[in-house]
Order: sequence, then structure tokens, then C-alpha cells
Amino acid sequence: MVKRRRKRRRKTIMASEVYSPTTAPNPTTSWCLIPSEHLDQARFVVKLTQVLFSSVAFLLEEVVSSCSSCFALYLFEFVTCTAFLFTLLLLILLSTSLHTTFGITCWPSLDFCYTTAVAVLFFVSSIIFASDNNGSTLEKSAVAFGFLATLAFVVDVVIFYKRRGFPFLSGGKAESSNGGPVTAEAPAEKERLNADGE
Repeated sequence: MVKRRRKRRRKTIMASEVYSPTTAPNPTTSWCLIPSEHLDQARFVVKLTQVLFSSVAFLLEEVVSSCSSCFALYLFEFVTCTAFLFTLLLLILLSTSLHTTFGITCWPSLDFCYTTAVAVLFFVSSIIFASDNNGSTLEKSAVAFGFLATLAFVVDVVIFYKRRGFPFLSGGKAESSNGGPVTAEAPAEKERLNADGE
């Protein structure tokens, strides 16, 4: 009886030594998939920063009680609210498995175009609001957070481009495969193997 227990214990230890380095937990059981194929840890933090700065800029702008020329205030309000809500939605979709339920296959292109457009809109609306306000502390603070949010969106675009290239061009950076970069010599090697087999 004791020998059987020792044998089982040895088999269990040997099995755990053999399989533990190569097996991984099931990723579908986790609600947060960071890093994932669409969002790595650095961009996840940058997107959280975008949500934070956009929400603070929106809240500060909402507290402003009067305006001399309200166009700049309303434009800034629209951009900050839109950026906050849609960036939060995009962050939730890309950091969970929810993005698979929509049937959209071009998430990198969507993410890149959205982030670039919001960076431009934030920059323009922040400049307009900075040049046309009453000069109150709340307005200056809102403008400051508008420029910080602009910077966060620009950083996101730069990180995306450096790591993945332009997603909608076929000449973008090659994705890595099996731990190493994809090389252009793979088809030539396949042709050589086929020639040897003939």
C-alpha cells in the first residue's frame, strides 16, 4: 500500500515536471485578456490614461458656468465626451473577449484610425478653447487636460505604428510567427523541399 502511494506520488511529480513548463491556463476563463492580439500592456496603460484625461477634461468643462462665445466650449465638450465614452468602449472591447462577438475583423485598422482622428480633434478643440475662453481657472485646467489627452492619443498612435506599422497597408510590419519574425525566405524553402521530394 505504501509502495503504491509512493509510486503515485512519483508519477504525479514527474507529470507535473514534464507538463507544467509547457502547459498554460485556459485564456478564455479570464475576463481580461491583456496582453492580447489587439492590445498589449503598454497600449492598455496609454488607453487608460486617455480615458482618465478625457473624463477629467470633460468634467472640468462641465463645471464652467458661463461663456462669452460658447462655440469653443461646446466643441470642446463634444470632443471630450465623445473621446471619453468611445475610448472607454474600445478599451473594454479590446481588453476582453467581447470584440469577438461583433464579427469585425479589422480591429487594428479601426483602432488606429479612431485614435488618430480623436488626437486631431482633441488638438483642434483644445486650441480653439484655449484661444476663446473667459480665462477662469476651470477653463485653463480643462484646456490643460485637453492637451494632456491629446498627448496620450498621439503616444498611442506612435506606439501602434512602431510595433505594427500601418494596419491598412499590405506593406506594414510583418507579424511574428512561432516566436520569431516572419521572413521572406519561407516560400523559397518550401519550393526547395518540394523539389527534393520529386
